[in-house]
Amino acid sequence: MTRLARGLATTPRTLHRRLAKSGTSFTDILDRVRRELATAYLLRQGLSVNEVAGLLGFADAGAFVRAFRRWFDTTPGQWRMRAAPFTGEAARSS
Repeated sequence: MTRLARGLATTPRTLHRRLAKSGTSFTDILDRVRRELATAYLLRQGLSVNEVAGLLGFADAGAFVRAFRRWFDTTPGQWRMRAAPFTGEAARSS
């Protein structure tokens, strides 16, 4: 959040207040962006769950899997296997 605030030429506290006034938070936005990117990355052939976790800034794959379960009530590997027929890619394990 500090880097984002600096990039917007404001302080973290001001950014926090402005987001709260808009009915959201930095954590909410980060969570939403990670969720959207997670599905896009998992559809890419050749990216492992560990690689996706790293790209999304999670400390480790376990933290990513827990967040993914919270978002989609399934694991990244199970989600990928179910999504594969709809993307034209063969289902692959992670």
